Amino acid sequence: MRDWDDLYPLPVPPSWVPGAAVGMLSLHFIQKLLFPYFWADLRYLLKVLTYGLRVEMYRLQGRVVTVLDKFVKLAEKQPHKPFLIYEGTVHTYRDVDRRSNRIAQVFLQHEALKKGDTVALLMGNEPDFIHVWFGLAKLGCVVAFLNFNVRLRSLLHCVSSCGPKILVVGADLLGTLEEILPNLQRDISVWVMTKDSTFPSVHTLLDKIEAASEDPVPVNRCSANDLKSAVLYIFTSGTTGLPKAAVISHMQVLKGAAGLWAFGATAEDIIYITLPLYHSAASLLGIGGCIELGATCVLKKKFSASQFWSDCRKYNVTVIQYIGELCRYLCNQPVVSG
Repeated sequence: MRDWDDLYPLPVPPSWVPGAAVGMLSLHFIQKLLFPYFWADLRYLLKVLTYGLRVEMYRLQGRVVTVLDKFVKLAEKQPHKPFLIYEGTVHTYRDVDRRSNRIAQVFLQHEALKKGDTVALLMGNEPDFIHVWFGLAKLGCVVAFLNFNVRLRSLLHCVSSCGPKILVVGADLLGTLEEILPNLQRDISVWVMTKDSTFPSVHTLLDKIEAASEDPVPVNRCSANDLKSAVLYIFTSGTTGLPKAAVISHMQVLKGAAGLWAFGATAEDIIYITLPLYHSAASLLGIGGCIELGATCVLKKKFSASQFWSDCRKYNVTVIQYIGELCRYLCNQPVVSG
């Protein structure tokens, strides 16, 4: 009787198979040793390329979709989801959309702003920075973010170099306004985020916001015709001379907003923003990234190393933003129980 192996012989692999297997294992070992993040980097690159192709398809189809458009859609889709948490107060997507509508209505009624006009924004980290930014964007204005740490001659240079029709100043920066007001160009209309003002010829914004309509402005005011058109001016710090304005297009805002998504963040994340909003890291990557995800962000008035981790625990933060020195400050903090 023939045994089992004679009836069902095992197939003999080709002679090259063992060598190929050894080669693949060797390549895998070398990759792990020399390029341990190869596959993670490849996945990131593919996500970036996918996003770039999506934006290019918008362009080829004649569709211009901006970050502001995405925010308005989210306000319709998830109106009650927290968009912004500031000092314990929750501002939903609908809240921010409606207040920015009010601001757009104020400037539509009281100023002869045209699509493409520039408005300079001198405000610290607070919800109304975002409300004013979005409200002006809904009018099709280019918004210039001014660094409130820059003073006198440098600040006047920033204002004059971007040619604004209007300067909007936060309530906590009236001292800075007082310093530059005598030398400010007379054709610039100045608005302050207060209900009353002691400055001559300065308009108050807060009282007019409360009386304004929440209705959206005509869509043709904010609709962009070209992704390459300017939407923001963001200034350099001026450490090697006078600050210079970087011209930011809709396309660059879209690319910046995709950063958190490309790194793996999702709509369920809570993003902690402690950097100044006049900086592209906080405004484009932080606020823009939050919109791209449909997530929630926690905004801090100013970075505090001593409050950082307690804030993260309090608000269940899952994503933080940083620049180099920030991490050093955090690492130097004493260990706290809990």
